[in-house]
Amino acid sequence: MINIKNLCFTYTNSKPYVLNNINLKIEKGSYVSILGENGSSKSTLVKLILNLLKPNSGEIFIFTTRIAYVAQKVENFNAQFPISVYEMLNCHRKVLKLKDKNLIIKSLQAVCMEDHSHTLIGNLSGGQQQKIFIARSLIGNPELLILDEPSTGIDMQSMEDIYGIIKGLNKKLGITVVSVEHNLKAALENSTDIFEMSKCSGILYTIHNYKNKLQDERG
Repeated sequence: MINIKNLCFTYTNSKPYVLNNINLKIEKGSYVSILGENGSSKSTLVKLILNLLKPNSGEIFIFTTRIAYVAQKVENFNAQFPISVYEMLNCHRKVLKLKDKNLIIKSLQAVCMEDHSHTLIGNLSGGQQQKIFIARSLIGNPELLILDEPSTGIDMQSMEDIYGIIKGLNKKLGITVVSVEHNLKAALENSTDIFEMSKCSGILYTIHNYKNKLQDERG
């Protein structure tokens, strides 16, 4: 699904690189969590994959055009925000130039939010809003879903619901998932692979090998 070869990137067009010689192959149908400390350029890597930034050298091959992205939740809709869930998703459908309005209901059903289609987005909790953003990403029937810290700013129950939804999209629909994570527990429970970033580079582990690595580090 994604093949990154010898990727180097710097924001200043001169060394030192913030990403140096990244090599990463993500197979179709996998669920890869990107882990690393703050400042390890996890979000920068995602922006390069999304073609929002250009590498200084190296190559990124993505073998699908059906890509959806759920950004880190920063929207803070107040209760009077004058747009319903349905209206917001319908606007996205129009942007994608898709004719089938049934896609809206299908996407809401996928995140168990069909009963809130006419609710104002500002009246939803943070966890419910995040489910709607995931629903919005599904309208284009993506093969690749990229998320940036999907559990930021939501309560524990909503967090469990959202990871259950994401894992279901991966397992049941075969959507390849790439998720930048600060939530180690969620990454260990849901991922097929872990890409751990540090010192401008990274290593891809199967989930089994990564768990063994953690055990060795903990003695």
